[in-house]
Amino acid sequence: MRVIAAHDAIAIDEAARVLREGGLVVFPTDTVYGVGAAVDRPDAVARLYVAKGRPLDRPIPVLIADLDQLERLASEVNEAVWRLARRFWPGALTVVVPAQPWLPVEIVRDTGAVGLRMPDHPVALAIIRAAGGAVATTSANRSGEREACTVEEAIAALGEAVDLYVDGGRTPGGIPSTVVALEGGKICVLRRGVLDPALIEQALRES
Repeated sequence: MRVIAAHDAIAIDEAARVLREGGLVVFPTDTVYGVGAAVDRPDAVARLYVAKGRPLDRPIPVLIADLDQLERLASEVNEAVWRLARRFWPGALTVVVPAQPWLPVEIVRDTGAVGLRMPDHPVALAIIRAAGGAVATTSANRSGEREACTVEEAIAALGEAVDLYVDGGRTPGGIPSTVVALEGGKICVLRRGVLDPALIEQALRES
């Protein structure tokens, strides 16, 4: 286990290297600290479940660095999804979409879907971009326990199960993202988070 300051000149490249090699990396986002694994390393994604004590029937969301990743990761992106992405990304909205078949079962489980989000945090975006544009990421805490808002809290929760911790100070948000799916053109709120669902509904009504 290593800890590196986010402002260290090698932090971003080192985090990307660890991810590419199948390691787990904790890093700050605009909501809470996340723990990530490379999307194309099923072995690494499987380690996320062990590190967190996460139930195996719960898929792992994916954080992205740019809108181009939508079509890389989603098998279908309709106009409503594009509208939400353009309105709320980067930001605290996770949108569940049909997954591309190449995504590992460790990410999608038996849902055939993947939750995507673009975080509004420079360190997170830099790490994700350096790691190929997408990182399977979930909150850096033990499953069912309080989310980590500092790297110290993440270390206390996950310890040696993580290879590298990137310390970016206290996260500005502290509340997880709002998670929604689109069903028949309407939103289904899967998790209430920092973003008010009323704002999401309003965005869908706008032309």
